[in-house]
Amino acid sequence: MSDQNSETMPIDPNVDPYGCLGMVRNSDGSITRLQEPLVPVDTSNDLSHLVFTKDISINSSKNTWARIILPRELLHSTTNTPKLPLVIYFHGGGFIVATVDTPIFQGLYASIANEIPAVVVSIEYRQAPEHRLPAAYDDCMEALHWIKTKPDELLSNHADFSKCFLMGTSAGGNVVYHVGLRAAESWDNLKPLEIKGLILNQPFFGGIERTQSEVRLVNDNMLPPIISDIMWDLGLPEGADRDHEYSNPMVGIESNPKLFDQVKLLGWKMLVTGCDGDPLIDRQVDLVRVLKELGVQVEGSFTQGAYHGSEVVDPLKAKEFSLLVKELISHL
Repeated sequence: MSDQNSETMPIDPNVDPYGCLGMVRNSDGSITRLQEPLVPVDTSNDLSHLVFTKDISINSSKNTWARIILPRELLHSTTNTPKLPLVIYFHGGGFIVATVDTPIFQGLYASIANEIPAVVVSIEYRQAPEHRLPAAYDDCMEALHWIKTKPDELLSNHADFSKCFLMGTSAGGNVVYHVGLRAAESWDNLKPLEIKGLILNQPFFGGIERTQSEVRLVNDNMLPPIISDIMWDLGLPEGADRDHEYSNPMVGIESNPKLFDQVKLLGWKMLVTGCDGDPLIDRQVDLVRVLKELGVQVEGSFTQGAYHGSEVVDPLKAKEFSLLVKELISHL
């Protein structure tokens, strides 16, 4: 991901894709990490007056952990404040870069927590290629079982476990899709956690054949197809191509037309967002179409004039997205 307005000259992802990702590709096909990718960050934007955060370990052997984010005013309330919806968030980064702690995500956390309002739990999962998929799905599923135990008083005191939503941006939206399907099959084992909806914000999907939007935006400066290809090459199981079901949801649906039966039975709502400046939009639109044909309660919200990752970069886009989610949650 790059920024045309950054004071630091960004690396053009179409010229040096590995450098843009903060890594080099070695002659044997392995990668060496050099630095975190350059991303736009407003260091003057101190959010501590808006939210209270707390980091807690989930599984020390895997170095997985979670950050709890909630409106700061909630801690200072003198009244018996109702518990807030619980949003379990999975961050983006193409499965190979970024963490819960990456600066650009903090503004989105604060926006979700305050605009809805909600208790947010952002999950840290293992990265590829050191830990290829399905490691991220396994870690996030383990996180759901960890959260159901109410491991901290911030959750037990302030989160409504009967009103839980899985949310993710980019690769995190992909996680929501796959972990959501797993969670639907084991919903009874997740109680008292009760999932009501799946929110896929600009979800990261792929496939061998290029879509029209990927061709149109082949030189995109945020997520060009060459970057997506590298992410899938490093993230998918060894030997898999982009038509693996982890990357291409149509493959899983075509092989199992009943894949979403449990989601439908549980009455879960789904929201998929995207924009015309994202090379992935055609895949997102197609997913909504197919899910509607299957009878899933899904809505698509596709806008113009934005780009992949806009909600984590632009505070105004973050607020618009948060208000969209607020509308969904308020009707459940």
